Amino acid sequence: MNNVFQKAKEFIYRKARPLDFARWQYHFENGSKEAVLNALSYYQNEDGGFGHALEPDAWNPNSSPIQTWFATEILREINFTDNSHPIISGILNYLESGKDFNGQYWYNIVESNDNYPHAPWWDTKSIGEHDDYNPTACLAGFIIKYADKDSRLYSLGCRLANEAVSTYMNQGFLDNMATVECYVRLMQYVEEAGITDIFDVNALKTKLIEQVERIIAKNTAEWETSYLCKPSRFIDSKDSIFYTNNKDIADYECEFLFNTQLDDGSWNITWKWIAYPEEWPIAEIWWKSYEIIRNLLYLRGF
Repeated sequence: MNNVFQKAKEFIYRKARPLDFARWQYHFENGSKEAVLNALSYYQNEDGGFGHALEPDAWNPNSSPIQTWFATEILREINFTDNSHPIISGILNYLESGKDFNGQYWYNIVESNDNYPHAPWWDTKSIGEHDDYNPTACLAGFIIKYADKDSRLYSLGCRLANEAVSTYMNQGFLDNMATVECYVRLMQYVEEAGITDIFDVNALKTKLIEQVERIIAKNTAEWETSYLCKPSRFIDSKDSIFYTNNKDIADYECEFLFNTQLDDGSWNITWKWIAYPEEWPIAEIWWKSYEIIRNLLYLRGF
Protein backbone atom coordinates (compact mmCIF):
# COMPACT_ATOMS: atom_id res chain seq x y z
CA MET A 1 0.00 0.00 0.00
CA ASN A 2 2.82 2.41 0.84
CA ASN A 3 4.29 2.09 -2.64
CA VAL A 4 0.89 2.67 -4.27
CA PHE A 5 0.36 5.72 -2.10
CA GLN A 6 3.82 7.16 -2.75
CA LYS A 7 3.53 6.83 -6.52
CA ALA A 8 0.06 8.40 -6.44
CA LYS A 9 1.37 11.26 -4.29
CA GLU A 10 4.18 11.95 -6.74
CA PHE A 11 1.70 12.24 -9.61
CA ILE A 12 -0.50 14.65 -7.64
CA TYR A 13 2.40 16.86 -6.58
CA ARG A 14 3.83 16.98 -10.09
CA LYS A 15 0.72 17.28 -12.25
CA ALA A 16 -2.55 17.96 -10.40
CA ARG A 17 -4.40 21.23 -10.73
CA PRO A 18 -4.74 23.25 -7.50
CA LEU A 19 -8.22 21.93 -6.66
CA ASP A 20 -7.13 18.29 -6.77
CA PHE A 21 -3.92 19.10 -4.92
CA ALA A 22 -6.05 20.65 -2.15
CA ARG A 23 -8.35 17.61 -2.18
CA TRP A 24 -5.33 15.30 -1.88
CA GLN A 25 -3.94 17.25 1.04
CA TYR A 26 -7.33 17.33 2.78
CA HIS A 27 -7.82 13.58 2.56
CA PHE A 28 -4.30 12.31 3.11
CA GLU A 29 -2.14 15.04 4.68
CA ASN A 30 -4.40 16.80 7.19
CA GLY A 31 -5.12 19.64 4.78
CA SER A 32 -8.02 21.99 5.35
CA LYS A 33 -11.51 22.15 3.93
CA GLU A 34 -10.89 25.87 3.45
CA ALA A 35 -8.13 25.17 0.93
CA VAL A 36 -10.48 22.94 -1.09
CA LEU A 37 -13.26 25.51 -0.91
CA ASN A 38 -10.91 28.29 -1.97
CA ALA A 39 -9.74 26.37 -5.02
CA LEU A 40 -13.31 25.32 -5.85
CA SER A 41 -14.56 28.90 -5.64
CA TYR A 42 -12.54 29.89 -8.72
CA TYR A 43 -14.77 27.67 -10.86
CA GLN A 44 -17.95 29.40 -9.65
CA ASN A 45 -19.54 32.15 -11.75
CA GLU A 46 -21.44 35.22 -10.62
CA ASP A 47 -24.76 33.45 -11.21
CA GLY A 48 -23.74 30.84 -8.61
CA GLY A 49 -23.32 28.01 -11.11
CA PHE A 50 -20.05 26.35 -12.03
CA GLY A 51 -18.08 26.12 -15.26
CA HIS A 52 -14.46 26.50 -16.41
CA ALA A 53 -13.88 22.75 -16.89
CA LEU A 54 -14.54 21.84 -13.28
CA GLU A 55 -15.78 18.58 -14.82
CA PRO A 56 -12.76 18.12 -17.10
CA ASP A 57 -14.63 16.84 -20.15
CA ALA A 58 -16.28 20.22 -20.85
CA TRP A 59 -14.12 23.35 -20.97
CA ASN A 60 -17.10 25.69 -21.22
CA PRO A 61 -16.52 28.60 -18.81
CA ASN A 62 -20.26 29.26 -18.53
CA SER A 63 -22.36 27.75 -15.78
CA SER A 64 -24.11 24.50 -16.49
CA PRO A 65 -26.08 22.00 -14.39
CA ILE A 66 -23.52 19.22 -14.86
CA GLN A 67 -20.60 21.39 -13.80
CA THR A 68 -22.65 22.59 -10.83
CA TRP A 69 -23.53 19.01 -9.91
CA PHE A 70 -19.80 18.22 -10.00
CA ALA A 71 -19.24 20.97 -7.43
CA THR A 72 -21.87 19.46 -5.15
CA GLU A 73 -20.01 16.14 -5.33
CA ILE A 74 -16.80 17.79 -4.14
CA LEU A 75 -18.64 19.50 -1.29
CA ARG A 76 -20.03 16.13 -0.31
CA GLU A 77 -16.62 14.50 -0.55
CA ILE A 78 -15.19 16.88 2.07
CA ASN A 79 -18.39 16.78 4.14
CA PHE A 80 -19.00 20.52 3.85
CA THR A 81 -22.58 21.39 4.80
CA ASP A 82 -22.69 25.11 5.71
CA ASN A 83 -25.56 26.45 3.60
CA SER A 84 -24.66 30.04 4.49
CA HIS A 85 -21.33 29.71 2.68
CA PRO A 86 -21.16 31.57 -0.67
CA ILE A 87 -20.52 28.37 -2.61
CA ILE A 88 -23.68 26.61 -1.39
CA SER A 89 -25.84 29.73 -1.36
CA GLY A 90 -24.59 30.52 -4.87
CA ILE A 91 -25.53 27.05 -6.11
CA LEU A 92 -29.01 27.49 -4.66
CA ASN A 93 -29.32 30.88 -6.38
CA TYR A 94 -28.32 29.35 -9.70
CA LEU A 95 -30.85 26.56 -9.33
CA GLU A 96 -33.58 29.01 -8.34
CA SER A 97 -32.87 31.27 -11.32
CA GLY A 98 -34.47 28.93 -13.83
CA LYS A 99 -31.37 29.01 -16.02
CA ASP A 100 -30.79 25.81 -18.00
CA PHE A 101 -34.09 24.44 -16.66
CA ASN A 102 -37.28 23.55 -18.52
CA GLY A 103 -39.63 23.18 -15.57
CA GLN A 104 -39.05 19.45 -15.28
CA TYR A 105 -35.31 18.90 -15.80
CA TRP A 106 -32.06 20.78 -15.59
CA TYR A 107 -30.36 20.21 -18.92
CA ASN A 108 -27.36 17.92 -18.79
CA ILE A 109 -26.06 19.40 -22.04
CA VAL A 110 -26.03 23.15 -22.73
CA GLU A 111 -25.55 24.72 -26.14
CA SER A 112 -22.55 26.84 -25.17
CA ASN A 113 -20.54 23.63 -24.68
CA ASP A 114 -20.13 23.52 -28.47
CA ASN A 115 -18.02 26.69 -28.42
CA TYR A 116 -15.23 25.17 -26.30
CA PRO A 117 -13.20 21.96 -26.22
CA HIS A 118 -15.32 19.08 -24.94
CA ALA A 119 -15.95 15.36 -25.05
CA PRO A 120 -18.40 14.19 -27.71
CA TRP A 121 -21.07 13.30 -25.14
CA TRP A 122 -21.28 16.96 -24.02
CA ASP A 123 -21.97 18.14 -27.58
CA THR A 124 -25.45 19.35 -28.56
CA LYS A 125 -25.42 16.69 -31.27
CA SER A 126 -25.87 14.27 -28.38
CA ILE A 127 -29.14 15.91 -27.37
CA GLY A 128 -32.29 13.99 -27.98
CA GLU A 129 -35.48 14.64 -26.09
CA HIS A 130 -34.34 15.33 -22.55
CA ASP A 131 -35.95 12.70 -20.36
CA ASP A 132 -33.13 11.75 -18.00
CA TYR A 133 -32.88 12.71 -14.32
CA ASN A 134 -29.10 13.18 -14.55
CA PRO A 135 -28.33 15.55 -12.82
CA THR A 136 -31.84 16.68 -11.83
CA ALA A 137 -32.46 13.98 -9.21
CA CYS A 138 -29.22 14.83 -7.43
CA LEU A 139 -29.78 18.59 -7.61
CA ALA A 140 -33.30 18.14 -6.21
CA GLY A 141 -31.79 16.27 -3.27
CA PHE A 142 -29.23 19.04 -2.76
CA ILE A 143 -32.06 21.57 -2.63
CA ILE A 144 -34.01 19.49 -0.11
CA LYS A 145 -31.00 19.27 2.17
CA TYR A 146 -29.81 22.87 1.94
CA ALA A 147 -32.62 25.25 0.89
CA ASP A 148 -34.84 27.14 3.32
CA LYS A 149 -37.85 24.90 4.02
CA ASP A 150 -40.23 27.83 3.50
CA SER A 151 -38.80 28.81 0.12
CA ARG A 152 -40.22 28.30 -3.37
CA LEU A 153 -36.95 26.58 -4.25
CA TYR A 154 -37.51 23.95 -1.56
CA SER A 155 -41.01 23.30 -2.89
CA LEU A 156 -39.53 22.92 -6.37
CA GLY A 157 -36.93 20.46 -5.07
CA CYS A 158 -39.65 18.39 -3.41
CA ARG A 159 -41.76 18.33 -6.57
CA LEU A 160 -38.84 17.30 -8.76
CA ALA A 161 -37.73 14.64 -6.29
CA ASN A 162 -41.22 13.17 -6.21
CA GLU A 163 -41.46 13.19 -10.00
CA ALA A 164 -37.99 11.65 -10.37
CA VAL A 165 -38.68 8.83 -7.93
CA SER A 166 -42.15 8.17 -9.37
CA THR A 167 -40.63 7.87 -12.83
CA TYR A 168 -37.90 5.52 -11.63
CA MET A 169 -40.18 3.31 -9.55
CA ASN A 170 -42.54 2.86 -12.50
CA GLN A 171 -39.90 1.76 -14.98
CA GLY A 172 -37.39 -1.03 -15.26
CA PHE A 173 -33.78 -0.92 -14.13
CA LEU A 174 -31.51 1.72 -15.66
CA ASP A 175 -28.42 1.19 -17.79
CA ASN A 176 -26.88 4.64 -17.18
CA MET A 177 -24.69 4.55 -14.08
CA ALA A 178 -24.55 8.36 -13.87
CA THR A 179 -28.34 8.54 -13.59
CA VAL A 180 -28.36 5.76 -11.00
CA GLU A 181 -25.77 7.69 -9.03
CA CYS A 182 -28.08 10.71 -9.03
CA TYR A 183 -30.90 8.62 -7.56
CA VAL A 184 -28.56 7.27 -4.89
CA ARG A 185 -27.56 10.83 -3.99
CA LEU A 186 -31.21 11.91 -3.86
CA MET A 187 -31.94 9.09 -1.42
CA GLN A 188 -28.94 10.03 0.72
CA TYR A 189 -29.75 13.75 0.78
CA VAL A 190 -33.36 13.11 1.81
CA GLU A 191 -32.28 10.69 4.55
CA GLU A 192 -29.71 13.16 5.84
CA ALA A 193 -32.31 15.93 5.86
CA GLY A 194 -34.64 13.72 7.87
CA ILE A 195 -37.46 14.26 5.38
CA THR A 196 -39.89 11.33 5.14
CA ASP A 197 -42.99 12.64 3.37
CA ILE A 198 -41.79 13.38 -0.17
CA PHE A 199 -41.60 9.78 -1.41
CA ASP A 200 -41.15 6.28 0.00
CA VAL A 201 -37.46 6.27 0.84
CA ASN A 202 -37.42 2.60 1.84
CA ALA A 203 -38.97 1.50 -1.45
CA LEU A 204 -36.42 3.56 -3.37
CA LYS A 205 -33.59 2.10 -1.29
CA THR A 206 -34.78 -1.45 -1.91
CA LYS A 207 -34.84 -0.92 -5.67
CA LEU A 208 -31.47 0.84 -5.69
CA ILE A 209 -29.82 -2.04 -3.83
CA GLU A 210 -30.88 -4.37 -6.64
CA GLN A 211 -30.12 -1.70 -9.26
CA VAL A 212 -26.52 -1.29 -8.12
CA GLU A 213 -25.98 -5.04 -8.08
CA ARG A 214 -27.27 -5.25 -11.65
CA ILE A 215 -25.26 -2.33 -13.04
CA ILE A 216 -21.82 -3.29 -11.70
CA ALA A 217 -19.85 -4.80 -14.56
CA LYS A 218 -19.09 -8.42 -13.72
CA ASN A 219 -16.53 -8.89 -16.52
CA THR A 220 -13.54 -7.61 -14.58
CA ALA A 221 -11.19 -8.34 -17.48
CA GLU A 222 -12.65 -5.29 -19.25
CA TRP A 223 -12.39 -2.87 -16.33
CA GLU A 224 -8.97 -1.52 -17.26
CA THR A 225 -9.80 -0.60 -20.85
CA SER A 226 -13.56 0.00 -21.01
CA TYR A 227 -15.78 2.61 -19.38
CA LEU A 228 -17.78 0.29 -17.14
CA CYS A 229 -19.35 0.50 -13.71
CA LYS A 230 -17.02 -0.72 -10.99
CA PRO A 231 -18.11 -1.19 -7.35
CA SER A 232 -16.32 2.01 -6.29
CA ARG A 233 -18.90 4.03 -8.21
CA PHE A 234 -21.38 3.26 -5.42
CA ILE A 235 -19.48 1.63 -2.55
CA ASP A 236 -16.93 3.44 -0.40
CA SER A 237 -16.54 0.99 2.50
CA LYS A 238 -17.93 -2.19 4.00
CA ASP A 239 -20.52 -0.03 5.77
CA SER A 240 -22.21 0.85 2.48
CA ILE A 241 -25.76 -0.47 2.03
CA PHE A 242 -24.58 -1.78 -1.34
CA TYR A 243 -21.64 -3.80 0.01
CA THR A 244 -23.36 -6.99 1.18
CA ASN A 245 -24.80 -7.90 -2.23
CA ASN A 246 -21.50 -7.08 -3.96
CA LYS A 247 -18.96 -8.18 -1.36
CA ASP A 248 -16.73 -10.37 -3.52
CA ILE A 249 -16.47 -8.02 -6.46
CA ALA A 250 -16.04 -4.97 -4.22
CA ASP A 251 -13.20 -6.70 -2.36
CA TYR A 252 -11.70 -7.68 -5.71
CA GLU A 253 -11.55 -4.05 -6.82
CA CYS A 254 -8.92 -3.42 -4.15
CA GLU A 255 -6.76 -6.12 -5.70
CA PHE A 256 -7.49 -4.71 -9.15
CA LEU A 257 -6.30 -1.25 -8.11
CA PHE A 258 -3.05 -2.62 -6.70
CA ASN A 259 -2.40 -4.53 -9.92
CA THR A 260 -3.27 -1.85 -12.46
CA GLN A 261 -1.59 1.30 -11.15
CA LEU A 262 0.70 2.69 -13.85
CA ASP A 263 4.35 3.51 -13.30
CA ASP A 264 3.60 7.23 -13.04
CA GLY A 265 1.21 6.61 -10.12
CA SER A 266 -2.02 7.05 -12.09
CA TRP A 267 -4.58 4.64 -13.49
CA ASN A 268 -5.68 4.29 -17.09
CA ILE A 269 -8.53 6.58 -18.15
CA THR A 270 -10.93 4.40 -20.10
CA TRP A 271 -12.39 7.09 -22.37
CA LYS A 272 -11.05 9.76 -24.68
CA TRP A 273 -12.21 12.60 -26.88
CA ILE A 274 -12.47 12.20 -30.63
CA ALA A 275 -11.90 15.88 -31.38
CA TYR A 276 -9.54 18.45 -29.78
CA PRO A 277 -6.34 16.37 -29.88
CA GLU A 278 -4.31 19.15 -28.24
CA GLU A 279 -6.68 19.64 -25.31
CA TRP A 280 -7.54 16.02 -24.52
CA PRO A 281 -4.09 15.16 -23.05
CA ILE A 282 -4.57 18.03 -20.57
CA ALA A 283 -8.07 16.89 -19.62
CA GLU A 284 -6.71 13.35 -19.25
CA ILE A 285 -4.17 14.55 -16.68
CA TRP A 286 -6.95 16.31 -14.77
CA TRP A 287 -9.05 13.14 -14.82
CA LYS A 288 -6.10 11.04 -13.70
CA SER A 289 -5.63 13.29 -10.67
CA TYR A 290 -9.32 13.05 -9.85
CA GLU A 291 -9.35 9.26 -10.22
CA ILE A 292 -6.17 8.83 -8.16
CA ILE A 293 -7.91 10.46 -5.19
CA ARG A 294 -11.06 8.37 -5.67
CA ASN A 295 -9.02 5.17 -5.89
CA LEU A 296 -6.96 5.94 -2.81
CA LEU A 297 -10.12 6.80 -0.87
CA TYR A 298 -11.61 3.47 -1.93
CA LEU A 299 -8.54 1.56 -0.78
CA ARG A 300 -8.56 3.45 2.50
CA GLY A 301 -12.26 2.76 2.95
CA PHE A 302 -11.52 -0.95 2.79
